[in-house]
Amino acid sequence: MLEERGKNPENMLKTLKKWLDRERRVLITASAVAGTVIVMRCFGFFQVWEWAAFDYFVRWRPAEPIDSRIVIVEIKEADLQKYGYPISDAVLAQLLKKLHAGKPRAIGLDVYRDLPTQPGNAELLNTFKTIPNLIGIELMPDEARFGVLPPPVLDKLDQIGFNNVVIDADSKVRRTLLYSWPGDSETHESLALTLALRYLESEKIFPQPATVNPQYLQLGKGVFQPFQPNDGAYVRADSRGYQILANLRGARGRFRTASMSDVLSGKVPADFVRSRAVLIGSTAPSLRDFYQNSYSSGWFAPPQQIPGVELQAHFLSQILSAALDGRGGINVWPEVAELLWILLWSWAGASVSWNLRSLRRSVYFLSSISLGLSACLYLAFLAGWWLPLIPPILSLVGSGAAVVGYLAHLQEELKRSKEFLQSLIDTIPDPIFVKDRNHRCLVLNQAYCRFIGYPLEILTCRTDYDLFPQAEAEIFWQQDELVFQTHQPRENEEYFTDAHGITHLIATKRSLHKDAAGNLFLVGAIRDITERQLRENALERKNAELSHQADHDALTGLPNRKMFYECLHQSLEKASSNQELVALLFLDLDGFKSINDTLGHNVGDLLLKTFASRLKKSLRGSDTIARLGGDEFTVILPAIPGREEAAKVAEKICYAIVQPFILEEHTVSVTTSIGISLYPIDGSEPDILVKNADVAMYRAKECGKNQYQFFN
Repeated sequence: MLEERGKNPENMLKTLKKWLDRERRVLITASAVAGTVIVMRCFGFFQVWEWAAFDYFVRWRPAEPIDSRIVIVEIKEADLQKYGYPISDAVLAQLLKKLHAGKPRAIGLDVYRDLPTQPGNAELLNTFKTIPNLIGIELMPDEARFGVLPPPVLDKLDQIGFNNVVIDADSKVRRTLLYSWPGDSETHESLALTLALRYLESEKIFPQPATVNPQYLQLGKGVFQPFQPNDGAYVRADSRGYQILANLRGARGRFRTASMSDVLSGKVPADFVRSRAVLIGSTAPSLRDFYQNSYSSGWFAPPQQIPGVELQAHFLSQILSAALDGRGGINVWPEVAELLWILLWSWAGASVSWNLRSLRRSVYFLSSISLGLSACLYLAFLAGWWLPLIPPILSLVGSGAAVVGYLAHLQEELKRSKEFLQSLIDTIPDPIFVKDRNHRCLVLNQAYCRFIGYPLEILTCRTDYDLFPQAEAEIFWQQDELVFQTHQPRENEEYFTDAHGITHLIATKRSLHKDAAGNLFLVGAIRDITERQLRENALERKNAELSHQADHDALTGLPNRKMFYECLHQSLEKASSNQELVALLFLDLDGFKSINDTLGHNVGDLLLKTFASRLKKSLRGSDTIARLGGDEFTVILPAIPGREEAAKVAEKICYAIVQPFILEEHTVSVTTSIGISLYPIDGSEPDILVKNADVAMYRAKECGKNQYQFFN
């Protein structure tokens, strides 16, 4: 188990190294293109395009229902014509009193009132003091505008909210301010936030630090993550104050409205504003209190602007919906995640083009992927996530285009290399093949075609699996792959079956060749060594026969005297090491000379051969039988337990030999006399053991033959 654990990291590293080597060009191209896109993004080149994509996503998503918690009292162009401009303090006081009588939760006066507008200023000041849920506005000064002071009375009562709007470089509003710290040591709240806090007091909801991050504001169910300079598509944006991305409910008309004239004339129902937040502001074009947002653009229509009061209503609705309904805002990824996102799609574009290796197919697939990516990011936007779109698509297409261009260069160089290699190998008489990294045959000479038995047009662009039996193809593939991996030339012998089914033994030398564009080729040269191998095999068989003849008896095929002594010497050495007994049996045929003289040498030779065959059948495979000459035979019984076992073997031999021999038309009966000597009891040297067994054999003959005797 420890060895396996040690090998796993090594295998993982090897696998990673192979993958990096294989994907090296893709990774380099993807990194270069992604790096270029990221640098351009950091300089803001794609900011406007990303804003445009954001606006389209906003317009394409379904409009949300009208927010019945908010009412807008519009000061229309007709109201200005009826009551005059600027509207007098008396008319404004009367409007506030009528609205306050309807018992709204909060009233937001999105009208500047830093100076008296007679008549009725005293009445208006008294109205300001008597409506505790009335919120006035101020305009804080910035680099582009002078500020407008709040109504002094409401300022002293801390019933003020600023209505400053954050405008992007393309003149659209996509963010809103909740708090601001202009440098006067005070915290200023926006009009929308101040109204929301007054509205939420009835729900027992108050601002507090968020549990996910104490630096974030939490109201009820909603957590408001502050905007950062590089959030979303923004690049080094002004993030002063506490900003959030605006999440509007839809185009114009997402709130209940009533004109100032209708409220003053009593045409509005008594419960129209009850328990709601009321915003009073101008929608008259002549006052030019209008802004552009994501809903302002269309395919062909001119930009439509939204009144400032309705924009404030959207901001208020966003806060209330988050706090009470849990409606999420617009979330973004950390900057590091966005950079990795761009790099990922750059790698995808390079990988797709590299694997397809076709301009037409690459354009089709990259276009399809871009559309799919846009659709997925739109779905993510519906779920509340604003993810980069333009940089990933540019990285995807850019890396794909770079790879296609590089592949076109490779193809041109490949064509030149093939022409060069073809002209070179056609002059070589030996079979030559050239393969690419995918083991496909690119260039072949005519000698190779003749050798394999197929024409050139059939062999081109085929792999070994298309041409040879699977077992042979696997070996060829493995040998090719070793050269590709090690970059070292190799030469080895292989079996090769041609188109006619004839198998050859070949010697193949493989090496690598790289052209100017980096295309890698495997070049192989083949030599047919079948005839040479046949000659070598014949020579080996001849040598084996000669060696066998030198060590074996020509008649019986048994080991001869020389081989017998070698075997005996080995058996004795082993017995000495293992403290074992070895029995040596010396056999002589009784009456063999008489048979040889009367029946002839042919019958005598046949008797000796049959005698040797019966001996083999009577003994173990580990026992050694030898013919010393004439009718003298020896048997070596290694690792014999004792005298009794040696005696049983001798009895078995005697019984086997006493059976009649049928030799041609003759039936012959013979017996054998056996002498037995034991190592180390009767001697420790081979010559002594043989001599003592011979002595015992003669004693067996003297005692009547057809028996065995131990050396005593």
